[in-house]
Amino acid sequence: MRVCTVQEMRELDRRAADEYGLPAPILMENAGHAVYRVLRSEYGTDGRRYVVVCGRGNNGGDGLVVARLLHSDGADVRVYLLAPEEALSGDAKANLDAARKAGIPLQRVQSLDDLYLGRRCDVVVDAIFGTGITREVEGLDAFVINRINDSGLPVVSVDIPSGVDGNTGAIHGTAVRAACTVTFGLPKLGNLLPPGRELGGRLFVSRISFPPALYGTEGWARLVKPVRLPPRRLESHKGSYGQLLLVAGAAAYRGAPVLCALSFLKSGGGYVRLAAPRSIVSQLATIAFESVLVPLEETSEGSVALCNLQDLEEHALAVDLMVVGPGLSLNPETQELVRALVSLKDIPVLIDGDGLTAIAQDAGMVRARNAPTLLTPHAGEMSRLLGWSVDEVVSDRVRAVREASREFGSTVLLKGASTLVCEPDGVVSINLTGNPGMATAGCGDVLAGTIAALVGLGLEPRSAMETGAFVHGVAGDLAVEQKGQDGIIARDVMEQLPAVMRLYRSDLQSLERNRDSRIVVI
Repeated sequence: MRVCTVQEMRELDRRAADEYGLPAPILMENAGHAVYRVLRSEYGTDGRRYVVVCGRGNNGGDGLVVARLLHSDGADVRVYLLAPEEALSGDAKANLDAARKAGIPLQRVQSLDDLYLGRRCDVVVDAIFGTGITREVEGLDAFVINRINDSGLPVVSVDIPSGVDGNTGAIHGTAVRAACTVTFGLPKLGNLLPPGRELGGRLFVSRISFPPALYGTEGWARLVKPVRLPPRRLESHKGSYGQLLLVAGAAAYRGAPVLCALSFLKSGGGYVRLAAPRSIVSQLATIAFESVLVPLEETSEGSVALCNLQDLEEHALAVDLMVVGPGLSLNPETQELVRALVSLKDIPVLIDGDGLTAIAQDAGMVRARNAPTLLTPHAGEMSRLLGWSVDEVVSDRVRAVREASREFGSTVLLKGASTLVCEPDGVVSINLTGNPGMATAGCGDVLAGTIAALVGLGLEPRSAMETGAFVHGVAGDLAVEQKGQDGIIARDVMEQLPAVMRLYRSDLQSLERNRDSRIVVI
């Protein structure tokens, strides 16, 4: 499914009118109908009491359509206006007049005393601000939003929760917390990126009668679309499903190499050479005994030493992919080794964890590589790659992943609640599987191993990244179903990978439906 920016949505609205004969009044009526249908389905109308809180713009106009339709269906409806009636114009003003003529109670909110939610209300409809808000929410508007949130009542937001940025998901001071949101035409980035995604609740998407030729065209942002995996042939061997060189681990970081290596194997990968410091290899062998262990000389701190470069290069020439970074440490000599390995231009490489710190100041070296390069940073690592603050990364994750992909000439996956994947062409895909329970040590190592396995199974780098994020997230969702969000650890996610891969191959549609249940097209 395509995802759009606020500016792109405005252009679709313009084209709907100019090219398809769908003027703004029809689109506003259709938007109101969409919200009404969700309200009727989720909460009912018979004997229900609704409060619709409207701002001065088109979002408020949509809300007035909703109020009229609820009233027509027998619901008890009251409209609160956050702007004087004379401030409304165009289609919003026309719908205000229609609501008044229908006998719907209208009240201007000039102080908090004017907004009563208590026993007069079962459900609140938030039609205060639309997707275009860029200023901080202040004064009476902020007090009203906080009053709505404090009421404990279910809230349905029109297009996006008021106060959420439509392009980034950021909060402009304060924002409505909705049980569900009905958005129009296409989902906006702000509907799908945190914190806006969390504030929006369940997301309903209405096409508002846009023809597919209008909304279905390719854009630069989209939801992850899992791809079919190549079959496992009867006549095959372990090398048929990917050979991996994993350079990972240090005396203080022994879990990362195990999680990454075993996740590779549990996701369908065929053969892994686990290269780690000599002092920990015997311990790793008792846990990851399906791996071929490559003992490496180490620094005084127990990390991988630079003198291993030649041996590692020989191993790298014999595999399909090299994963560098999980648990390697920030030892300067080890960091130099990472840069030397990455400079092997013709060997495909996935760089994760401490490996990302090693390359952060040398984008040119990474960009000069011939073979595919995959980077998997979290927000902190992305801040080092770009030289931004973590807050800057988090506040505009899409811009961050696009900039990093362009700067490093690589396929980049930015981890987070809505994981993003981008190539240098600037096209961003968004993965929605997973849950907050996965915010635990080691889950990133599981993801790296999962992606490596999918490369080994034959997927192109971008597809491997997208599918890896999808599979990893579903594994986390299955783990949470069994143990709850507070109780899972990275191993629990890893142990679900075989089940997810089995479902992925046998019933991908059901897995997609599970993912798509978070977004309902109406």
